[in-house]
Amino acid sequence: MPANTTNPAARAALESAAGTGEIRDATAADEVAGVRPTWVAAASGTDEVSAILRAAAEHELTVVPRGSGSKLDWGAAPRSADLLLDLSANSGIVEHAAGDLVLSARAGTPLATLHDTAAEADQQLPIDPPDRAATAGGVVATATSGPGRYFFGGVRDLLIGITVVLADGTVTTSGGKVVKNVAGYDLGKLYTGSFGTLGVITEVVFRLHPIAAEHRWISSTVDTAADAATIVDTYRHCQAMPTAIELDRPEPGGAITVSAQLEGRPAATHERAEALARDVGGTVHDRAPDWWGQHPFGPSDNALRLGAEPAALTTLLTATDRAATDTGLSPALRGAAGLGVLHAGLPAADDPRAVADLVAALRGRLDYAVLQRGTATVRDALDPWGPQPAGISSLMRRIKDRFDPGHRLAPGRFAGGI
Repeated sequence: MPANTTNPAARAALESAAGTGEIRDATAADEVAGVRPTWVAAASGTDEVSAILRAAAEHELTVVPRGSGSKLDWGAAPRSADLLLDLSANSGIVEHAAGDLVLSARAGTPLATLHDTAAEADQQLPIDPPDRAATAGGVVATATSGPGRYFFGGVRDLLIGITVVLADGTVTTSGGKVVKNVAGYDLGKLYTGSFGTLGVITEVVFRLHPIAAEHRWISSTVDTAADAATIVDTYRHCQAMPTAIELDRPEPGGAITVSAQLEGRPAATHERAEALARDVGGTVHDRAPDWWGQHPFGPSDNALRLGAEPAALTTLLTATDRAATDTGLSPALRGAAGLGVLHAGLPAADDPRAVADLVAALRGRLDYAVLQRGTATVRDALDPWGPQPAGISSLMRRIKDRFDPGHRLAPGRFAGGI
């Protein structure tokens, strides 16, 4: 059902701000984690976003921003969503300063476009999530990275500038278009992973890296969590400097494949890979494994994000096995073993109560266990984000109060219900 009944005055104000043709009634395809907005407003630039948010503020409408929509079912459902702000038309490369290794783009630009633009200058944006439909603003709002995060850093490390429109329509900027920029506060890190709860991202500026001339992958398959952790530990401390360390385990207690990516100069990279493969009992390949950089779940499955210290990988794997045995579930695991961050996939048909029990058990044994995406019944059975430390929760609420005093931007989508 729509979040609110139709308000003619509010719709008229939105049409005045964005144009009659850019406002429409929401449909089931516009639902945000099961909540259907009343309207959808399309915006193609920062000024239009500002005008729409001013109109929404005037009529106290709640607003949820959307890029490609690929992650609208991630996180918690919003408490209210009067307006879905569609930013897909706010697309395009603003500037590619190849000499400075910097790329600026509008938030609705597909990530693939940024990759293609950088590649034309033999450069890369090492943000490589599985979802190729993701947008530049979407990966910042959800802090979505990929295997490259191990060496190059995550989104917050590669983001050097950002333009954001606040809930009242105020346009703000942080950072700049050069890598060494120290003016003002680095608010980009604050917006990264905030799920649209602090402001609407309209432009971003990323730091790029050169593309290596050669890539190699080393893969080893073992039977126990301890053996997998030993291999990962070898990779983490070796002088060969892997740029990614990933793990794949299709079922609890099953075989575990650990793979590392090396890159650099031709021949030298292969020699490093061969030497490292001998140390871990692995084999060298000139292509990544088929599962590399992919989530272990399908579009309708339940998805978890699990985290522990990198040195505690054995604990992460064995804790998941124990919780799976106790609940009768069979989560598939895959992800950044070198960082201690794994994704788990569970079929949508699994018993919601059992899924909730598994998550609760993991929260008691790991640093965190987040329900990244879940069916409606699973979301009803648990808090997707889990309990937050009192001090952190208080700080998050103070930040929310400062940036969005009316709590109208994606209310309830992020941790702590903000």
